[in-house]
Amino acid sequence: AGWDLSPILVNVGSHFDPARSIFVAPRKGVYSFSFHVVKVYNRQTIQVSLVLNGWPVISAFAGDQDVTREAATNAGLVMMERGDKVYLKLERGNLMGGWKYSTFSGFLVFPL
Repeated sequence: AGWDLSPILVNVGSHFDPARSIFVAPRKGVYSFSFHVVKVYNRQTIQVSLVLNGWPVISAFAGDQDVTREAATNAGLVMMERGDKVYLKLERGNLMGGWKYSTFSGFLVFPL
């Protein structure tokens, strides 16, 4: 939603919607997701969540006050139905540099 995004490197099948920054599952299965969200020159704590259909399922924090760059990083497996939606949400803090230093990856591990 209005993110200053890095370029999309791979989007096979176009199931990631760059306009809304949402991944829509093309089929039922187990998916792997990882994210690495960088805060730059920001003393605030950030909390980032991977949100599945409106509910946070995985979160990460970055809150060191003495560094100029720090990342909130996490990964996990998520069971999804066809049409389920996954996206990242900044739950706490702000990203002064936008999302441009951050990565988000997801792929189907195995169909069900």
